[in-house]
Amino acid sequence: MFACRVLAVGVALMLSGPSLAADDEIAVELATAMQKPLRLQLELSGTIEALDTIELSFRQGGRVTDVLVEEGDRVDAGQVLARLDSVQQDQALNVSQASLESALASQSQTQQAYDRAIAMLKRGVGTRAARDSAAQALSEATGAVQRAESAVDQARRALEDTVLVAPQGAVVTARDIAPGQVIAAAQPALSLATLDGLEAVFLAPDQPELRDAMGQEVSLKTIDINRAQMTSHVTEIAPLVDPQTGTVTVKARIEGLSHTTALLGAAVRGRLYFTSQEGVAIPWTALMRSGEEPAVWLVDDDMRVHLTPVTIQHFSDGTVYVSDGVQAGQTVVAAGSQRMYPGRRVANVEGGR
Repeated sequence: MFACRVLAVGVALMLSGPSLAADDEIAVELATAMQKPLRLQLELSGTIEALDTIELSFRQGGRVTDVLVEEGDRVDAGQVLARLDSVQQDQALNVSQASLESALASQSQTQQAYDRAIAMLKRGVGTRAARDSAAQALSEATGAVQRAESAVDQARRALEDTVLVAPQGAVVTARDIAPGQVIAAAQPALSLATLDGLEAVFLAPDQPELRDAMGQEVSLKTIDINRAQMTSHVTEIAPLVDPQTGTVTVKARIEGLSHTTALLGAAVRGRLYFTSQEGVAIPWTALMRSGEEPAVWLVDDDMRVHLTPVTIQHFSDGTVYVSDGVQAGQTVVAAGSQRMYPGRRVANVEGGR
C-alpha cells in the first residue's frame, strides 16, 4: 500500500516537472539582431607586374646576328635591341634604288621630248599626233618612276625591319632569342615592361561580393623582401572565371611607384576591405545547430526561446550575417545557449539572476 502511494507521488511529480521547468527562468546574455552593411575582408597573394608589357618580334624571319640587351636592362625609346642578317635586304634596296635612278632618267628624257613636241606644235611645224605620242610616253615614264619609288620604300622598310628597336623607355623582362638563331616572322623575341607604373595582380576566389571591390583600397606587403607597406586601388576585376584555376584575376594599381621597376616580379600579400550589401548581424556565439542546419535560439515577446533555423550569408570577425530566419530587431540568445530547450523563459544577464 505504501509502495503504491510512493509510486503515485512520483508519477505526479514527473507529470508536473515539465510545466515547472518551463517557468524556471534563467539569466543569459541576450543580443539584438541588427541590420548592418556587410563589411568583407579578403586576404590575397599575388605578384607585382608592370602596368603594361610589350612583346617585340621581327616582322620577317631570318638569322639573328646581334642581341644587344640582357634581361633586366633598362632601355630608351629608339634604342637598338637586336638585328637580323640584312644582306638580302641591302641588295634589294640597292637594286630598287638603281631602278629608280633609271626610271627618273627615262622620265627626264620623255619630259624633254614632250616639251619639244609642244613647242613645235605651237610654231606650226609639229603635229598633234606627235604631241599625243610624247604625252603617252611621259605618262608611262611617270608611272614607272612611281612604281620604282614604291619599290624603294618597300625595300627600305624591309631593311628597317631587320632591326628591333625599343618603342619607349622600358625594362627588358625576357629574352627569347640568341645570336645565330634562325627565327620566323612574328616569333617572340623580347619582352619589355614599361615605366608607366606597377600593379599587384591577384588570383582571388570567385564570390558574388567581389564585384563591389572595384576602386577599393588594398594594403600591400612584400613577402620575400623587406619593404614598407604600400597602398593600391583595385582597377580591374576579370569578368570571367579562369577555367583552369577557378579564380578571378584582380589587379590593383600601386601608388607612388611610377618610373621604377625595382619590384617587378616580387611576391606580395594584399589585404582588402570593402562594404557589400547589408545583412542581419548577430554575435557568432549565438550560432547553434538544428540537426545538420545552423540555428539560433530566438526570444519571443514572452521571453521564451525557440530554436530557429537560419541561412548564413557571411562570417565576419566576431559576427555572423544571416539572410533568413532572423529579422533586424529580434532578440537572440548570445551566450548560455547550451542550457536552452524550447519554451524556456530567459532574462538578460544584466537584469536577471
